[in-house]
Amino acid sequence: MRVLFVCGRNRWRSPTAETVFATFPGVETASAGLANDAEVALDEELVRWAELIFVMEKSQRERLQRRFGTALGKTPLICLDIPDKYPLMDPALIKLLEARVPPYLRRAK
Repeated sequence: MRVLFVCGRNRWRSPTAETVFATFPGVETASAGLANDAEVALDEELVRWAELIFVMEKSQRERLQRRFGTALGKTPLICLDIPDKYPLMDPALIKLLEARVPPYLRRAK
């Protein structure tokens, strides 16, 4: 399963999620950001690549749907409701991700 994690600038939350779930059985991960200055900017190719997309905030879900609605198609888009207050690989962020993401990965198998 190809899983894409999206946040604002692809500096803290989505790269952390990408790393945490990179070794999850049967999962291939990528991450990107919606901002123009994102480390890896989200584009249509990445959206089409993904079989499951996680965003960190509701506003990001709305932006992604507006910008990439056609490319998104029927790809599930899940909001994790994780605020932009955690640095890269913060243990509290990892704990949140490990609590919120796996149920969706199991469901999608």
